[in-house]
Amino acid sequence: MYTVLFTRTGLSPAEISSLFAVWSLTAFAAELPSGVWADTFSRRRLIVAGPLVTAAGFTLWIVTPSYPAFAAGFVLWGLGQALISGALEALVYEELERAGAAASYARVLGRATAVRTTAVMVASALAGPVLTAGGYPALGVASVATLLVAAAIGRSFPESGARGRDRRAVADGETAVAAYLRVLRTGLAEVRTTAPVRRALAYAAVLMGLNALDEYLPLLALATGVAEPAVPLLVLLFTTGDAVGGWLAGRGERWEALALAVAAACLAAGSLLGTPAAMVLVAAAFGVFRWAITAAEARLQARVGDEARATVASMTGFASEIAALAVFGSYALGSAWADPGPLFAAAAVPYLLLALARRFGRS
Repeated sequence: MYTVLFTRTGLSPAEISSLFAVWSLTAFAAELPSGVWADTFSRRRLIVAGPLVTAAGFTLWIVTPSYPAFAAGFVLWGLGQALISGALEALVYEELERAGAAASYARVLGRATAVRTTAVMVASALAGPVLTAGGYPALGVASVATLLVAAAIGRSFPESGARGRDRRAVADGETAVAAYLRVLRTGLAEVRTTAPVRRALAYAAVLMGLNALDEYLPLLALATGVAEPAVPLLVLLFTTGDAVGGWLAGRGERWEALALAVAAACLAAGSLLGTPAAMVLVAAAFGVFRWAITAAEARLQARVGDEARATVASMTGFASEIAALAVFGSYALGSAWADPGPLFAAAAVPYLLLALARRFGRS
């Protein structure tokens, strides 16, 4: 819904894309440093800090909705996103591994994603009435409150590995800077010298980066001709697909290549048809994309070591931001000649290429 706010504030598609680029550039710059920090010291602290920083950005949007405020908010959002990225995946995998349940990582992460997405579904369903009653400031207040709850939940996570990392640094006589650089070198070496890790990282990064297209889903919904208050209902449809994809994570991974190819066809067909009913196909496609992202993240986690787990995961996020910038730039350029429907249909091509890469074992 914030994309529609940007439009109603008078921003052009190119300006909206520039905001997304600011978001990605910030996350891009902070991604790797935050991952190394999580491996060197505490992953949980970063998981708590991330939502708080993002909440500060949303507060700016409530107080003064304008391009400068939107840009500053996206800087804070990008930083908050980077603090969590890598740290969360590493913490969950490490704690599951300590419990002897590492094989359930994809299922746990997928279901957590489904719960999060279900919360988004509820918010989307309520967005129309809230928008009518209190306008965009009311939506902003709700967003900030949700992020505060997320920070409290992160604080409750166990972190049995943090003390071990701190004790190792002290025992080796390392300063914080020396420990940080050691972890960074370890992560870089693991990616550089291990082909399966490198392939898994590249595949996951591209798949995650392409998912940045979902930021334009409200514009695709609006292009179907529905009234603005009905846009949240179509967004609800998209988030339903995402939730189903997360809930099914960890199952049927041998069909990943075929599923991605079918999803790409659904994305193209639904977008080109451009009717509210055709958005069911788009929602199904994004559900498959979520399912495939979780599977890709699980494969990567299974191939890296604990010492630099968050660092390698953050490298994936770092690379995914490059792919996301390509998505934002392509949409900005394409919007001068095409409507959202054809632009979404064109995004089916890279998904088909990923399906081929998965089919022939290059991930």
